[in-house]
Amino acid sequence: MLSVSNLSVQFGKRVLFDEVNTTFTQGNCYGIIGANGAGKSTFLNILSGKSEPTSGRVHLEPGKRMSVLEQNHNLYDDTPVLDTVILGNQPLAKIKKEMDEIYSKEDFSDADGERVGVLQVEFEEMNGWNAESDAASLLSNLGIKEQYHATLMKDLDGTQKVRVLLAQALFGNPDVLIMDEPTNDLDYETISWLEHFLANYDNTVIVVSHDRHFLDAVCTHISDIDFGKINHYSGNYTFWYESSQLAARQRAQQNKKSEEKKKELQEFIQRFSANVAKSKQATSRKKMIDKLNIEDIRPSSRRYPAIIFEREREAGDQILNIEKLEASIEGETLFKNVNINLAKGDKVVVYSRDSRATTAFYEIINGNQESVSGKYFWGVTTSQSYLPLDNSEYFDNDLTLVDWLRQWAKTDEEREEVYIRGFLGKMLFSGEEALKTSRVLSGGEKVRCMLSRMMMMRANVVMLDEPTNHLDLESITAFNNSLKNFKGTVMFTTHDHEFAQTVANRVIELTPGGAIDRYATFDEYMSDNKIKEQRDKMYAVEA
Repeated sequence: MLSVSNLSVQFGKRVLFDEVNTTFTQGNCYGIIGANGAGKSTFLNILSGKSEPTSGRVHLEPGKRMSVLEQNHNLYDDTPVLDTVILGNQPLAKIKKEMDEIYSKEDFSDADGERVGVLQVEFEEMNGWNAESDAASLLSNLGIKEQYHATLMKDLDGTQKVRVLLAQALFGNPDVLIMDEPTNDLDYETISWLEHFLANYDNTVIVVSHDRHFLDAVCTHISDIDFGKINHYSGNYTFWYESSQLAARQRAQQNKKSEEKKKELQEFIQRFSANVAKSKQATSRKKMIDKLNIEDIRPSSRRYPAIIFEREREAGDQILNIEKLEASIEGETLFKNVNINLAKGDKVVVYSRDSRATTAFYEIINGNQESVSGKYFWGVTTSQSYLPLDNSEYFDNDLTLVDWLRQWAKTDEEREEVYIRGFLGKMLFSGEEALKTSRVLSGGEKVRCMLSRMMMMRANVVMLDEPTNHLDLESITAFNNSLKNFKGTVMFTTHDHEFAQTVANRVIELTPGGAIDRYATFDEYMSDNKIKEQRDKMYAVEA
């Protein structure tokens, strides 16, 4: 279907890809993974023809159509929403445009009539008469209501534009579908719809995503960019991660016999293969995993930060009590009548359809913002650490990372440079990187610094507002595992489905009509029909 031959990409002395040869076949979904800077987006741009390789070529089977999720959200600003979606199938859109132009002529000639006849045959073969209804259906499934279908793209907000461009990429059943971070700015329901759509898709999908739940739901293969090469591995992200970790542990076990290692790998494959969903992709993935040669399982060179949350002391039974809390922005109610009694050891995902509500909630209980009404009390034995959505104020200085982190040292030993450098090294700031100034850090580096700060504080209550923003898959996975093992209390808000499902034992949803509070996993909460009815009613309350 799509192949890459002898592909090399070099920027100056830096080699991103070195003589890559690989094939993407029909019916498979490939999740492209790699460390930050490995070239994931560059590779997608080369596949789609937006960038040229230094050498080598990309070959798409003749007669096959490729569709790419557009990253420029303003490209179609002067185009109506429905037409923007249909432009996803360029051959069809071109025929439709020519037909419309001929029909609009005042002096319609015999030659025009003949031309329209030819175009209509082609149009029908491409299912063109259903194009508008198909485009409208995709838009509705992606949360764009019919009232917006004739609106110009420039009159939509950023989140709506993302959904329209996603509909454009999916439109017309392309033979090869290429998407870079398709779940960004999508809510839980829309991501679930997209997972189901792609998990039953018949053609080739190539996707870059930091959403592990999404990769697990849709991928038949993980394509790992490492050392300038791309290797395809059968299975989804969790299978790749766990199998590569097992292989790495086995490599370190010098005394274990090869037969024992082989048996351990085979048992791992059988365990993983037994738990399979019923989608087309999951069935296909199971067949490939069952046939897998255990020699194909290899350790990864990927580095994971050492994120370990510890408590200076254990909290008592009184953690946090909230009574009738209310917040608003410019007269618009974000939430009201919120009553919460937090228990020791609770791990709560704080959720809302309006992200402003969750951010206001954290800012209020951390003393950074006034509430409209209500009050809150922290237990006297609690200590809190907080990762805000906007961390910019922490980095408005010229301190080196060593001096920056030293601000939260509690003992003379922790203030020593050797100690702080060791700490930063565990968070993947090695050598000279520890002497960077805080102003020049990337988004992901800032979050790793904020996590280092929180670890040094050793609080027994941890609060996190969108903690996975800007982090790579390795950091997200390590962070996720750390919170699962943390003995204290956690309140967090995240768009990362896997994070929410594997960490939380309680869900609190903030709405303009009040709060819904349930002890349940995230999936149990979101799939409960009675709760869904209650949620819809509470969001419908007039602010």
